[in-house]
Amino acid sequence: MKSVPTNIRSYRYLSFITAAYITMQLISDITAGKIIQLYIFPVSVTVLYFPITYIFGDVLTEVYGYARSRSVIWKVFFASVCAGLIYEIVIHIPPAPGFQGNEAYTRVLGSVPRILLGGWIAVWVGGILNDYVLAKMKLWTNGRHLWSRTIGSTIVAEFANTVLFYTIALYAILPTNLLIASILSGWIIKTIVEIVFTPWTYWVVNKLKKLENEDYYDRDTDFNPLIIEAE
Repeated sequence: MKSVPTNIRSYRYLSFITAAYITMQLISDITAGKIIQLYIFPVSVTVLYFPITYIFGDVLTEVYGYARSRSVIWKVFFASVCAGLIYEIVIHIPPAPGFQGNEAYTRVLGSVPRILLGGWIAVWVGGILNDYVLAKMKLWTNGRHLWSRTIGSTIVAEFANTVLFYTIALYAILPTNLLIASILSGWIIKTIVEIVFTPWTYWVVNKLKKLENEDYYDRDTDFNPLIIEAE
């Protein structure tokens, strides 16, 4: 399929995928504080579904190209920042007399600034790395072996995401050995989720390529991550 420059193409499903990506990120933001037990590891419940955001990134980059996916990552980033800032404002507004739920709102919505900052940086860096690695691997493999680039990009991106978040948000709060164990377990679990979802990723990618009549190769793409709009 011949690729048309992204700035003159209109896609049927791009906006839907963007909305789903933003929704999943906001869900992950608000539920990250719930800790569950997976075998011997206490981890955030988000390790079970946050990797889906990387699947969105895989689909976007594989079908629509790096520039479109980079633009979506910026939208996700700004949505997450706006939501986080509003949550902080909400918890500091005095409740009405007789309202009994303020403490619950504060516990669920409140975050210390370094946790918010760590989450924002980790999301942006991880998303950009995921899409960059996948786009480059697509060129190296000439579009073959989709599984190698979806899993390979996830290994790189989830490692960066997990290291950045835990280091920025929890360094000197958790003991060093627990911090390292949490990083490794979170990274491994997220990667396993990506592997499990690989057949689903194949189906979605192949379906979208046919429906959108697009299979973008980033041969002439500017990979500067600071460009906000699609090229």
